Amino acid sequence: MLPTIEWKDDRIIMVDQRKLPVEEIYHELKTFEEVAEAIEKMIIRGAPAIGIAAAMGIALGYKNLGKDDKNAFLNICERLSKTRPTAKNLFWAIDRMKIKYESSQGKSYGEKSKALIEEALEIEREDVEMNKKMGEFGNSLIDNGDTILTHCNAGALATGGYGTALGVIRAAHFSGKKIRVFADETRPFLQGARLTTWELLKDGIETYLISDNMAGFFMKKGEIKKVVVGADRIVANGDFANKIGTYSVAVLAKEHGIPFYVAAPYSTFDLSLRSGEEIPIEERNRNEVLVINGKRIAPEEVKIKNPAFDVTPSRYVSGIITEKGVILPPYEENIKNIIGDK
Repeated sequence: MLPTIEWKDDRIIMVDQRKLPVEEIYHELKTFEEVAEAIEKMIIRGAPAIGIAAAMGIALGYKNLGKDDKNAFLNICERLSKTRPTAKNLFWAIDRMKIKYESSQGKSYGEKSKALIEEALEIEREDVEMNKKMGEFGNSLIDNGDTILTHCNAGALATGGYGTALGVIRAAHFSGKKIRVFADETRPFLQGARLTTWELLKDGIETYLISDNMAGFFMKKGEIKKVVVGADRIVANGDFANKIGTYSVAVLAKEHGIPFYVAAPYSTFDLSLRSGEEIPIEERNRNEVLVINGKRIAPEEVKIKNPAFDVTPSRYVSGIITEKGVILPPYEENIKNIIGDK
């Protein structure tokens, strides 16, 4: 599987996900500002991958200081925290790097720098292991012969490797179950069309690409048996934010009696928020809607709204698949039982 992000020779290497699957282009980032811009421009995307990138960006920025400077360190953390507001994994990773820095007080600058690099690499390693455990738990929910709908890209490209929602699908496939996948194209950035189909086909999984407005048609026909998606933030009552369009899929699944599952690691949970109404929703550049593949598809003067995420209430969720097990309703109680108070 193509690596999403890699630390190599005090540089951060990441594949440009905007160019896939047509071109495989890698960026070599040498400063934390370049990492911040890569997150903002969606060269790298996906909540867990954003967290890993931020952690590596902090480690790189501190190493480039050449000396210990707490204010400069905190400024680096602050810059990276401003890149994308919705994904909880970003802030979780930044907090871990701050804790590692504070726990390294009394050590030399070189020792602190090494500790920060090791922590960033540990966050990446842990993410891959969490995804694999998630896949094992999620596999128990998938039946032989299922057709699974997924929205956006919650695969290896969105994580340190293996994937959350696609990790569940991968686990089912490699356990020998005969499954097929319907992938929503996921306008406006087309992560499903460009990335999810590309990943699944590489694994030899039977995959069909559908436009976002086709999901209800196939549900009504009885062709979709399960829905599995990822998440960017899950709050205390089980409401969650994910790529725009997820809410519509959840409502359709509920109407048609189709199980709707969310797959996400510990780092995605934000128990400081009581409901999804409190989740900040990122508004992105109008050109993502107005332009496809460099071509304008609507009048230039038209007004555009482009929220990157929507919030799905927990009443539409059949279960939340985590590395610690599958969380079932009632969510407020069972999230605390499985995830803890965080």
